[in-house]
Amino acid sequence: MSDVLVLVDHVDGQVRKATFEMLTAAARLGEPVAVWVGAGADAAAGDLGRYGATGLLVADDPALTDYLVAPLAELLAELVAQRSPAAVLVASTNDGKEIAGRLALKTSSGLITDAVDVQPGDGGVQTTQSVFAGNYTVVSRVAKGSPVVAVKPNSIPAQETGGSAPAVEQVSVQVSDAARAARITGRTAKEQTGRPALTEAAIVVSGGRGTGGDFGPVEAFADSLGAAVGASRAAVDAGWYPHSHQVGQTGVQVSPQLYIAAGISGAIQHRAGMQTSKTIVAVNKDAEAPIFELVDYGVVGDLFTVLPQATDAVNQRRG
Repeated sequence: MSDVLVLVDHVDGQVRKATFEMLTAAARLGEPVAVWVGAGADAAAGDLGRYGATGLLVADDPALTDYLVAPLAELLAELVAQRSPAAVLVASTNDGKEIAGRLALKTSSGLITDAVDVQPGDGGVQTTQSVFAGNYTVVSRVAKGSPVVAVKPNSIPAQETGGSAPAVEQVSVQVSDAARAARITGRTAKEQTGRPALTEAAIVVSGGRGTGGDFGPVEAFADSLGAAVGASRAAVDAGWYPHSHQVGQTGVQVSPQLYIAAGISGAIQHRAGMQTSKTIVAVNKDAEAPIFELVDYGVVGDLFTVLPQATDAVNQRRG
């Protein structure tokens, strides 16, 4: 079977869930081979093997970690040239999509972004995407080169295979001067809220214009569920919540098991970022709000009345 390269998405050695999801998808296509950039690979090898990685390629070179994403694309392009993999999978994050685009250009390969499913198909890798604000489901196949697929986090359930830690193989690449054009001069850790990351959370509670700028009930309900907090573009543009929490076409795209929209009308911009959620619940006092056209469950009511009651009910059940 051919290799399927999976670029490990990690922060200081902590592997993000999206990597395990991609390894699960990669096992459908061939032999999953994890590509690790930076330090900490040895400590994570067991987890990667447990989710199906049969190989672990490690590149721990400052030339790859001290710059923006261009060197990573050059590394993957070199690995594609050496191994002719059946596919290359990266997480469909901002960085991941830029790496995927650069890699596809360098290898003259087809590119799919925001894939919500990856399967073997007749004639090559077949992917599924939700497009045009979730109004259409598109099944695509890359017809040229080694398919480069950016997989949307939370789209594919990660499955353990019981495998052991794969053997580590050191790899390297000669990074070009052009790829060193933008150097990272400093990193500041994001202030921790204790809530899960927006793109990885199984549950997301988002607030919109209906909050009037008071996200207290939204945050309290999210905390009762162990959920992440999101916001609509209207709320973010009003300065009520940080831009990093914006869910939508121009913000973060999420695909949790449960998405709760509180005080959000359901503009197409917002729908494009959350419509692939498995179950959608809306709370809005406007019964004619467009969000109710796509939800699984709708509550017509004031979020300042509904959310505190729901929070109390959840907390009571959790004891």
